[in-house]
Amino acid sequence: MQGKIQERIKNIHKNFTIVDAHLDLLFDVEKKRKKGQKKVIEAEYLAEFKDGGVNIIVSSIYIEDDYLPELALRKALDQISAFYSELKESEDKIAFVRNGSDVEQALKKGKIGILLSFEGVEPLVNDINLLRIFYELGVRGVGLTWSRRNYAADGCRFSQDKDRENGLSEFGEQVVKEAEKLGMVIDVSHLNETGFWNVMEITTKPVIASHSNCRAINGVMRNLTDDQIKALAKTGGVIGINAASVIVAEQNADVKALADHVDHLKEIAGIEHVGLGFDFCDKIFRNQTQSNGKKQDGPYDVIQGHKNIHFLTEELITRGYSDDELRLIYGENFMRVYNTILK
Repeated sequence: MQGKIQERIKNIHKNFTIVDAHLDLLFDVEKKRKKGQKKVIEAEYLAEFKDGGVNIIVSSIYIEDDYLPELALRKALDQISAFYSELKESEDKIAFVRNGSDVEQALKKGKIGILLSFEGVEPLVNDINLLRIFYELGVRGVGLTWSRRNYAADGCRFSQDKDRENGLSEFGEQVVKEAEKLGMVIDVSHLNETGFWNVMEITTKPVIASHSNCRAINGVMRNLTDDQIKALAKTGGVIGINAASVIVAEQNADVKALADHVDHLKEIAGIEHVGLGFDFCDKIFRNQTQSNGKKQDGPYDVIQGHKNIHFLTEELITRGYSDDELRLIYGENFMRVYNTILK
């Protein structure tokens, strides 16, 4: 029995198209390149991606608080510039993907495809014209907020304390409408509940929550309520499960607890609306000092990087998930959205 499970795991991670819809990759790459490193993705990430069978990574453009508001635009451009340098240095191993056709080419050539997405639109400040500039640079996802306020909207908390009730601003509504017009994916992870419902009122295309879990299982505001999950699924969108321990479970955060979120999403939304958005942070932030001057106490993630996502695969197989279901969760659901929206 165990041998058959291991064979299934091996086949899944070798032959399925696996998409991780959220990683703060360029945040790390740009910092390391400034210290003189080259080929950061190739040297520090590529082997883990391949070990996990991951084909597509969505890299966020995430700006630290220290650079806000004045340097947000500059920092975003620095991250994109760093990525362009990485592409040139490792052109035989990584590919810039902007749409489904690019993904197909990357898969055919055996390259890791990388798609870019805002994690907070702070780089736009309040200038809607900059959105097109970023689109032309290759950004295809629009996460409206991180867990803080900007000109577009307000973020949610990582605790059970009630969020502020500010919704989308007039500028935020402009961003959603213009992004959809350009062919960019709207991402509501980190957006507060009022803002979420504002997006639902004006969106005309599938919406994703690239890296969010279920509030019914862990009651932090960072997670989605059942009503939010149902509404997002109704747009045709996808929710990527997040491996960050703080939103997986209040206690005993582990792979089993993460799989509980998959079970709940399947029950509430349907298997066609579940994906992966691991948001792995240990590798990137382990040695980072927090704003309070302290370092993280214990691991950020319930799975230690892409090379270990087979532990989740094993848990889901044990719970009775079929290969067809896993194929949807591990990549095809997000690919459906990308193929529908991205130009």
